[in-house]
Amino acid sequence: MNSEEARQAVLDAAEELYYAKGYAAVGMDELRSAAGVSLKRLYTLFPSKDDIIRAVLERKHEEWERMVAGGVAEAGDDVRARLLAVYRVLERWFGADDFRGCAFMNAFGELGGTSPEIARIVREHKASFQEYMARLVTEAGAPASLAAQLSILAEGAQSTAAISADPAAAAQARAAAEVLIDAATGNLVASPAHA
Repeated sequence: MNSEEARQAVLDAAEELYYAKGYAAVGMDELRSAAGVSLKRLYTLFPSKDDIIRAVLERKHEEWERMVAGGVAEAGDDVRARLLAVYRVLERWFGADDFRGCAFMNAFGELGGTSPEIARIVREHKASFQEYMARLVTEAGAPASLAAQLSILAEGAQSTAAISADPAAAAQARAAAEVLIDAATGNLVASPAHA
């Protein structure tokens, strides 16, 4: 396998192992074995475990952005439906057999107190989501404060679903989002997108 293939094999294995077991629990030897590369090659590709964690989180960030943007695009042009689509994305994600919560929250919980770099990456990821929600709220013509409220609902749903192992947290967050959106936009009667 060439260097790029080896790099992808390491990241694939790391992403799976870290998400299933935690960042601290997975050692370099287990990662090397799962990726099918020698320890020497692993360290050539990634000089430290932190380098691997950073690369995994970068991939997870891109995956998250694609997943959310895709769900919003599926909602079409109705601005209310676009805002609510985020919670449908969460519902699909929470229902996955391997759902273990947000990889960024998990990383922050394990490493945020000891690794300023990981804490920064997590904060940037969360800020990026809030900025995305702010753009959707602007498109809807709603007050800017709605973006933070909807973001908090999405983040809370992620934590709740991970801890309770109940994907219903997404539907509950969506129902609360509907109330907030309707109050912010003066739409007290459900629109067709409400269904």
